[in-house]
Amino acid sequence: MNILILGSGGREHAFAWKIKQSPLCSNLYIAPGNAGTAQCGTNLNFKATDFDAIKNALIDLNISMLLVGPEDPLVKGIYDFVMADASIQHVQVVGPSANAAQLEGSKAYAKAFMQTNNIPTAAYQEFDKSNYTEGVAYISQHALPIVLKADGLAAGKGVLICATHQEAIDAFEDMIQHSKFGTASEKVVVESYLNGIEVSVFVLTDGKDYCLLPEAKDYKRIGEGDTGLNTGGMGAVSPIPFFDETLQNKIITRIIKPTINGLQSAQMIYHGFVFIGLMIDNGEPYVIEYNCRMGDPETEVVIPRIKNDLVEIFLSLKNGSLSNIQIEKDSRSAATTIMVSGGYPGNYEVEKPISGLEKNTSEDCIVFHSGTKSKDNQILTNGGRVLAVTAFGNNIPNAVLHAQKTLSEIHFEGQYFRSDIGYEFE
Repeated sequence: MNILILGSGGREHAFAWKIKQSPLCSNLYIAPGNAGTAQCGTNLNFKATDFDAIKNALIDLNISMLLVGPEDPLVKGIYDFVMADASIQHVQVVGPSANAAQLEGSKAYAKAFMQTNNIPTAAYQEFDKSNYTEGVAYISQHALPIVLKADGLAAGKGVLICATHQEAIDAFEDMIQHSKFGTASEKVVVESYLNGIEVSVFVLTDGKDYCLLPEAKDYKRIGEGDTGLNTGGMGAVSPIPFFDETLQNKIITRIIKPTINGLQSAQMIYHGFVFIGLMIDNGEPYVIEYNCRMGDPETEVVIPRIKNDLVEIFLSLKNGSLSNIQIEKDSRSAATTIMVSGGYPGNYEVEKPISGLEKNTSEDCIVFHSGTKSKDNQILTNGGRVLAVTAFGNNIPNAVLHAQKTLSEIHFEGQYFRSDIGYEFE
């Protein structure tokens, strides 16, 4: 079958790398893709949110499966768009309907969903311009630190953790009164801060059954020791040493099953990934957020650990056989380290030539492209996060060292990566 992947980052390169290995995939296309995805299939020059161009590609290229990488097309209704058009509704879309994608598209919606389905999460209130004064009063009396979340999609930047009441009130004003995150912060969720260790859990569901994928832990801060500004992610590790059977069973019983039951109760159409961001506090799991797609860089560390044919798993979503899928996992540890442009997550330059890529991919170490492009037979930087190097090892420190060795052989002007990914598992 012919398959189209939407997106342009490391997540999409990891998907393309894995799907290319499937005998079920005849031709693979990625829109818009990057210099790495071009090595796995054919890049198409249109945005992941250009629904008319997507429709034309589905028809012209005889696409049977559409895998949606980023959240924007899902929240904007790509599933519904395809299903409503008789000329393309035969195409399997791996991703939820717009209604179900509200789990990521609206923080307030997600919190209400958790409350309705008795899913453990932080206490919260939501505010907008109509009850702004109440919000200021609520924040003034709130325990510190205080978490503020823009309700809508804010490119991963809409969550603020404030250490003082004044800082929180100023941020609240910026978000609601001055549109700090545009329309995304017309409504703001104010919630209690959860202590503990963050874990990313992933399930694939058809809205009725589910299969649990390998878990991961990612590292969002730009600086060593989790310091400095938040980023889209500087690395990830999998499996997590403390993620034992007891914790897994708590997560399944208290969070995953109630989530799937909640989708059914609300009659949501959901044929894709649910990414559950968790905080583990003294062995107890709480939901921080839902995402309606795989994470980045978590995809780059999770997908290489899956031994199954990924296309076969996706097909089970359509034919009702998901409950028969047993995920086979590589027993080794995997670590992903992100190489970024100088200045990221602030201002950075692009179109810097990258050297050392040609000799650095093997079975035990894979270089995924995030922000790259090809120009004049040369691979150039084209984003803040440029490359994601995933390596295997007997344990996490060994895998991290393996990834760093590869990173040390790749060069572009201003490059930077954290050398301490997985530092707490040494």
